[in-house]
Amino acid sequence: MRPLIYYFQAIRPYSFGASAAPVVLGTALASHFTTIDPFIFILTTISVLAVHGAGNLVNTYYDYVRGIDRADKADDRTLVDAKLTPNDVASLSTIAYSIGCIAFFTAALSSPAAIELTACLFFGGLSGSFIYTGGIGLKYMALGDLAVITLFGPIAVTYSFAMQTGSFSIIPVMFAFPISLNTESLLHATNTTRIETDMKAGIVNLAIICGLPLSYIVYAVLLLSPYIGLFYMTLNYSLWFSLPLFTIPLAFKLEKLFRRGCFDKFMSSILNLVFGFLYVISVICCKTNSLPWF
Repeated sequence: MRPLIYYFQAIRPYSFGASAAPVVLGTALASHFTTIDPFIFILTTISVLAVHGAGNLVNTYYDYVRGIDRADKADDRTLVDAKLTPNDVASLSTIAYSIGCIAFFTAALSSPAAIELTACLFFGGLSGSFIYTGGIGLKYMALGDLAVITLFGPIAVTYSFAMQTGSFSIIPVMFAFPISLNTESLLHATNTTRIETDMKAGIVNLAIICGLPLSYIVYAVLLLSPYIGLFYMTLNYSLWFSLPLFTIPLAFKLEKLFRRGCFDKFMSSILNLVFGFLYVISVICCKTNSLPWF
């Protein structure tokens, strides 16, 4: 029996802020339309986190099987250090997907939304989390970045919004982009540090297409453009949108490190978590008639 901590580490819980923030954001937006059901919120969160964890495991499995993660260089060392076997990781991903599906169907029974709508959003996200590296492998064919922006933004936010309100709206999609761009900046920076390794493995992604000099510009745009939008929203809608702007010093610190050829993944994860939290707080505290697109 392998230590349980290995299984816990394999799902990469440190990355869950990227999926939790969109769920909470969608619920926060829904609170301006209806009374929030805590039961649905908890189950919706569990369903998304479970799918995210399963997607991380699928990513670990296929990166190892395809020879991308090696003993000398790997983003996740679960398999290369033999903490778990490939079968362990595959079984754990199946369990995580199952938990996500159970949580979804339980929440759907209580949700005012038509199950066709929420199922389309949930299983769209589930499928995306799998084919990111499994199946056709979007990550390996220059579509991984687009998948991340879509999954950790519009789909997750719209899914949690629909679960509470019972309807589809373009509003959550518009609000999702600051979070999804921030998350994509983290992925792009990680990919940039792996350009040589990924090229040898036959991967094609945005960092490889751009090359090192242009990748810095792309990273800066992804990291800093959400602040431009939030500054505009602060000036024209509500001062509450200034809350995420307090993370600008950390963002510039990361930009400076990246410009020098360094990347701090832990600090980037902290920025992603704090930025998302403050953005959600600003949406909750803002008056409904002061929100953009309302």
